Amino acid sequence: MATTSDELLHRATAPDEASAVDAPGTRRALAPELEGIEDSRQVAPGDARELTRVLLARLATLEEGTREYSYVRATLIELNLSLVRFVIRRVGNRQEPEEDLIQVGSLGLIKAIDRFDPDHGVEFTTFAVPTILGEIRRHFRDTTWAVHVPRRLQELRITLAKARDVLFQRLGRAPTVPELAEHLALSEEEVIEGLAAANGHTAGSLDAPAADGQDDDPSPLTQRLGREDPRFAAIENLIALRPLIAELPERDRLILSMRFGEELTQSQIGDRLGLSQMHVSRLLSRMLKQLRAGLGAT
Repeated sequence: MATTSDELLHRATAPDEASAVDAPGTRRALAPELEGIEDSRQVAPGDARELTRVLLARLATLEEGTREYSYVRATLIELNLSLVRFVIRRVGNRQEPEEDLIQVGSLGLIKAIDRFDPDHGVEFTTFAVPTILGEIRRHFRDTTWAVHVPRRLQELRITLAKARDVLFQRLGRAPTVPELAEHLALSEEEVIEGLAAANGHTAGSLDAPAADGQDDDPSPLTQRLGREDPRFAAIENLIALRPLIAELPERDRLILSMRFGEELTQSQIGDRLGLSQMHVSRLLSRMLKQLRAGLGAT
């Protein structure tokens, strides 16, 4: 696991700030809602949801960086680690150590806790699951090939990554496609093909049922959590868009990946591809219009 992930998890649950506060008087003063609870990780699911609701409302009133804030935040993480394990079971067998996936998913849980606004009237579980899933998907996208990719493209991806580092040091910015092509004596089409190959990753489906023996309820995630939340409708739309996106030219798929996968701005995409921001904007508008039309026809 990356050091940054370990450091973030350590800071979020550091014993000297949170979970080491075990004296009954101190514990009661910092979080009176936890009085009588020896281990927050052993709380029944129904009680955990209610306690999470109370503690999130409390967290929103506390000053970040205080001892009380750190304690309540760390307790929320412990209370909801079961959500991380729940999502991990739904993404399928990835041949990855469970401990690594728990750390990755925990980063998503921490982000959900930090970003959650109790005033929006949304259940925390509904908000947290897509956030955890997104963090795990990002991990898979960065480490796993979704489909068979020819060795030539895998090697080209590595060559491009090295060339980008060299040119970044030389130019002080990310190189464009024409600059990469000139540096490597390749055509721009070959460079775009290699960059597109670098984005050939995927994650498990939200429609995947629980594996045998892992859960008493085999129904898929989308039938069990957040039914009233429009976020799941957005996820379903993304799944429906996959075949439409697959039909797009490589450059269009690359632009979509940069915009919605890497979350780059139009200007940053233009810098990478050697295009103006206005040109990127027109391309995105055309692609999104095409995808909306295709989605409406399905």
